[in-house]
Amino acid sequence: MRNIKQRSWTKVLVFLAALEIMAIAINFFYGPFNIAGGGSTGISILIEAVWGIDRSISVFVINTAMLILAAIFLGKKVTKNILAGSLLLPILMEITPSFKITDDKLMAVMLGGALMGFGISLLYRIDASSGGTTIPPMILKKYFYLSPTITLTIIDTIVIVANIFVDGMDAFLLAIVSQVVATITMHYTETGPDKKYQIRVMSNKYLGQIQDMLKDEYQGLTIYNVTGGYSNEERKQLLTIVDPREYGPLISKIHKIDKDAFIITENVAKVHGGRWGI
Repeated sequence: MRNIKQRSWTKVLVFLAALEIMAIAINFFYGPFNIAGGGSTGISILIEAVWGIDRSISVFVINTAMLILAAIFLGKKVTKNILAGSLLLPILMEITPSFKITDDKLMAVMLGGALMGFGISLLYRIDASSGGTTIPPMILKKYFYLSPTITLTIIDTIVIVANIFVDGMDAFLLAIVSQVVATITMHYTETGPDKKYQIRVMSNKYLGQIQDMLKDEYQGLTIYNVTGGYSNEERKQLLTIVDPREYGPLISKIHKIDKDAFIITENVAKVHGGRWGI
């Protein structure tokens, strides 16, 4: 019971930290330069630049409207999951001071993008959301089977393109930079430094030698029985997982044994247990 309470409090703290990181990204880096990187926060920055309405108020109005749509079309469970983030983000934006950390716009959007990406990835880790423009894609997926990734990208693209009409081409290009940085940060935060390569190897003549080499020099080897789709012949396939620094040397060693070996390489985001542990 005590461990459950500790995990619950940890989740709450991570949730609040993630939202505050996003608020800092908006108030310190995006807002002061009128750079809209997408989402409800990006829309609020554009509204503030054009009509002078405080961006925290705009985010609150947008998120509230999205909550109503969620309640109508997505049900109580989804609405409950996004309620706290939808309401807390504009509150944190309001109480967090807004000023320029740097006068360098490029530096600002890169730092802002990194913070925004980090904050969003923290929310993903605890299965939370800040609501906003993530709601329409969920509705479109439910009723029209459209990919939420594609529809959310379209919404963000529209917001980013709107920078051109509010603050010019420079703002548009900087918004693109911020999105790229945010995406890279999210990916790295999700996978961390644990990236690996999964190697599958087949050889007509020298599979035994390759297998011996892998057993002697690498930890972790799995052998699969596979069947050729055209020949219907039974074969053996070797599978191993290596660090990026081991990948190049391993491929060279395989080719030294059999230059015609069939090799498939796949990216692996994380490995749990076994040699690497966690």
